[in-house]
Amino acid sequence: MSSFFRSPSLVYGAAIGLRVILLFYGAWQDANSPVKYTDIDYMVFTDASRYVSRGDSPYARDTYRYTPLLAWMLLPTTWAIPGFFSFGKALFALSDVVAGWLVAKSLVLTHQMSPERALKYASFWLLNPMVANISTRGSSEGLLGVLVIALLWAVLNRRITLAGILLGLGVHFKIYPFIYGVSIIWWLDNTKTTRTLTPSASASESRAAEPKTNSNTTTTTPVMAQIFDFITPCRIRLTLVSMLTFAALNAGMYLRYGTPFLQHTYFHHLTRIDHRHNFSPYSTLLYLSAASDSIDSGAGASGNFESLAFIPQLLLSVVLIPLVLGKKDLPGTMLAQTFAFVTFNKVCTSQYFLWYLIFLPFYLPTSSLLQKPRLGLLVALLWVVGQALWLQQGFYLEFLGVSSFAPGLFLASLGFFAVNAWILGIIVADVGRG
Repeated sequence: MSSFFRSPSLVYGAAIGLRVILLFYGAWQDANSPVKYTDIDYMVFTDASRYVSRGDSPYARDTYRYTPLLAWMLLPTTWAIPGFFSFGKALFALSDVVAGWLVAKSLVLTHQMSPERALKYASFWLLNPMVANISTRGSSEGLLGVLVIALLWAVLNRRITLAGILLGLGVHFKIYPFIYGVSIIWWLDNTKTTRTLTPSASASESRAAEPKTNSNTTTTTPVMAQIFDFITPCRIRLTLVSMLTFAALNAGMYLRYGTPFLQHTYFHHLTRIDHRHNFSPYSTLLYLSAASDSIDSGAGASGNFESLAFIPQLLLSVVLIPLVLGKKDLPGTMLAQTFAFVTFNKVCTSQYFLWYLIFLPFYLPTSSLLQKPRLGLLVALLWVVGQALWLQQGFYLEFLGVSSFAPGLFLASLGFFAVNAWILGIIVADVGRG
């Protein structure tokens, strides 16, 4: 096994081979089974591309909630060439492999690993059957994986302009990467000479500057000095470049597609009430809200909780975790942020798990999950069992027509949430110990 990881060509070849096998298997299952391998989201993507190929808006396709860039990228799926309908799946699968390659490169930098050992940990992503399955079913999360890890790599290598472009592009592509902006800005070291004066120096300089008339003079306080020290050229550049990139992309899309672009790509998420395939404990409330809306046109039983659900999620992932952990370990902080964001999100599907799984190779080398194998096995077991219990209830509902929202799905969602909250606590403690 050790010789396997000494050969990058073997590892990446195995990663590509796994995805090729799943692509062919998926085509066979789609053709021969009533249960389709291809994710419904992929049908939405390709339908939107079909509209774009005719000169129409991608938002003419109901439930398309993504940037037009995605529909443009998948235009080859509309070409009348055999096999090209799966172009997007192949693109997403290849993106997975590229993301894994970037993970290995970044591990050498962050953990001072040998390339062989870095490749071992990167294989938690590269050879993960769940990752390969989700991408080959047609989920676009692999593209986000490339953008996010490329962003981390650029920041670690102090390529601030590139990092700003990638951050702006990532947030435009899918909103959630904005959470990383806070931790990155907090992590970036102060490269200027400190302006904070020692108490004795401050006092002597103040007396020297004080006029003989004993009139008060304005001096720089320690708080103001710390603020000035925080505002460094690299932080300013990262902020401006990312905002300009994000604004330029949005302006271009708005000029092309108008208000539907803003509504479906961004505003929709504030009042989103998707309850299908949703592991979140909010799913039952979302179902009740959707049912009420269909009956009385908006006088939902759940009120306006869809918008308020963001409060605990953003407080954890955007404020508390970056400020507590950001200075210690940037990849670990990004993992904790993402885990909190997904766990507390009002919509949580299997694809979202990829958002934090890509950071596992950075976390595992020094984690208590590997240092205490029993704990690691327990975490993995409970995480899988939590999903399995929910999926069992979901199968009853969607395939057998049994109403399992209460108590089945609700209790399963609460159980999975509790497991994830416990795991988040372990991650935060590990990263905090640094």
